[in-house]
Formats: sequence, C-alpha cells, structure tokens
Amino acid sequence: MASINKRVSKSGKVTYRVQVRCKGEAPLTATFDRKTDAKTWAADREADIRQKQHFKYAEAKKHTVGEAIDRYIEMVLPLKPKSAHVQEPQLIRWRDEIGTVKFADLHPPVIVACRDRLLGENVQGGRKRSAGTVNRYVAALSHVITVAMKEWGWIDHNPVLAVPKFKEAKGRTRYLSDDERLRLLEACKVSRDKFLFPIVAIAIATGMRKQEILSLTWDNVDLKRGVAYLLETKNSEPRGVPLANLVLGLLTELRHHRSNVAKFIFPSPNGDWPIDIRSAWEVARKRAALEDFKFHDLRHTTGSYLAMNGATPAEIAEVLGHKTYDMVKRYSHLSDPHTANVVKRMNEKVFGGENE
Repeated sequence: MASINKRVSKSGKVTYRVQVRCKGEAPLTATFDRKTDAKTWAADREADIRQKQHFKYAEAKKHTVGEAIDRYIEMVLPLKPKSAHVQEPQLIRWRDEIGTVKFADLHPPVIVACRDRLLGENVQGGRKRSAGTVNRYVAALSHVITVAMKEWGWIDHNPVLAVPKFKEAKGRTRYLSDDERLRLLEACKVSRDKFLFPIVAIAIATGMRKQEILSLTWDNVDLKRGVAYLLETKNSEPRGVPLANLVLGLLTELRHHRSNVAKFIFPSPNGDWPIDIRSAWEVARKRAALEDFKFHDLRHTTGSYLAMNGATPAEIAEVLGHKTYDMVKRYSHLSDPHTANVVKRMNEKVFGGENE
C-alpha cells in the first residue's frame, strides 16, 4: 500500500518520498529527510485508512437498500418534481426486490439478477419491458446509492457502476405523411373533445411536447407577438415558441370564448387542472387509421417537416428545444435534397458552368 523512493538532488541531498495508495481514495504523499520518518508516517496513514474503511464497512452493515430508498423518496424525490412520478414506482420495485439487502452485501450480481428479471417481464399491452426502460430503473437505483455514499456515508462505493447498461434501440422517426396528417386533423375536428383539434394542431405546428401544451396558461401566451413562453421544460431551459397562421387563429378564438376563472388554456371541466385527452386522442387516432403512432410522434413530425423544408440542424434544435444536435440527427436524411441544392448552388457560383 505504501511505497518509499529515495531521491538525491544535484547538491547531493538525500530525501525520501513516500506515497500511500488506497483504492477509491486520492493518494497521500509526503517527503522526509530520514527514511525512518517516512516509514513512521506511512504506517500512521495506513492505520488511518484501515480505521476509516472499518468505519465505512460498519455503516454498510447497519443500513439496508430499502432504508436508503425510503429516505431518498422522502427527502430527495420532492426536489425532483419532473421525474418523481416516474422514479418513485421504479424505486419501490427495487425496494420490493432487494430492500432487505445490507449495503455491505450489495454486489453487482445482486443488481444484475433483478435487472434481468425486469427485462423479461411483460408490461401493459403484453409486450416486454424495453431495454431503455430497464436502464432507467437501474439509473434510479444508482442515484439512491450515490446519495447514500456521498451524503449519508452508508457505503464507500457504488456497485451499480459496475453493472453494464443494455444497448437501447435507436429513437423513433415515425412522422405523419400528408395524407395521414389530413386524416388525423379531420378526426380531431369531429371529436367530442373541443380542445383536441387545437391541441394536435399546436403539436404539429410547434413541436411542443404534450405536457408543455397542456400546461399552457393564458399568462404564458402573447397573442400580439405570436409567442408562447414555456417556463417549465424537460431540459429545464425556458424557451419561447413562435405561434403563426392556423395556431394563432385557434388560440385567438379560444381566448375570445375563455372562461373568466380558467387558468389553463385547455382546462379540465372544473378548471383547476389541464384537460386529460388520452381517451379522445385514442379515438381520433383509430378513426384516422394511424398504425404505430403515438402523440409524441407529432413532435417528430414537426422535426421532419422542418428538415424537409430546409431547416438546418441548429434551427431544428432551437425550435424543438434540444440542447445539442444529437437529438436532431434522426432528421438529417430528410434534409438531403436541401443539402444537395446548397452544394449545387455553391458549385455553380464557384465554378460557373464548367464541366470536368
């Protein structure tokens, strides 16, 4: 654990550099004139480390995974309002599976066995739980253990970091063809839910997420400037969304007929919450005969339409509210004709009508 190296300076002075290493800890280093002092210092540091490790092991034997999960749900999840409703059932599942395991006995194989059971289970609709969803389960547990390690001192390492992630399927690029779009909008127009058509139209026209649309209040919309201001977004970055043409007209009409007590643009019957469109959406989707299509695919539809109309990756990222271009790469193939025209115009300007 300790190493001592003798060093001789140009002037002939002899010193002893000692270094004490311990897995998971920063190395400790010191220099002494006498080797005996270096040995004494190294022995003292090693004793300190053993005592520290013993303390950590004793803590790990006292606390269980379930105890950590309960404390995390009580103290940490309330600070994560956007993801708490998803992570809490995930953590409860981990508690049911390995809640009685002491931290001292929490090894990667224990986690892997549970992870594999999650992957093999059927979920709603009779399909298997996806690899991506299982990875989210594992990530939720990992953060619990990280907090228990860094803030509570219950364990000295995170065994989840040694558990490999499953390879996830590439993101969907399902989007509406022109005919599908017309069928869907027509089905929404005849829906019993008067809000479904404007909600779907806004989703296609702006690329806003469903929750972003449903959470809109009249205070968030400036109809004169044609902008909706999103203060709570998935990536926690507020952004302004341009409103134009059909969407601006629909919102203006809704504003004209709004209830004086309604806070939300699309309120529930009592006005206290946003409307729930799940049932109306499913009816309209089936009436439009859309196969393998989710509401979130309307967002992909926006990205695809932007790409096909010549928008750059930077412009698409800005409209959809992505921090990086990675998420918009899925639309790159749709902009190939536009890219080809850009290259053609550049060549014509540089080389004129020359043929090689």
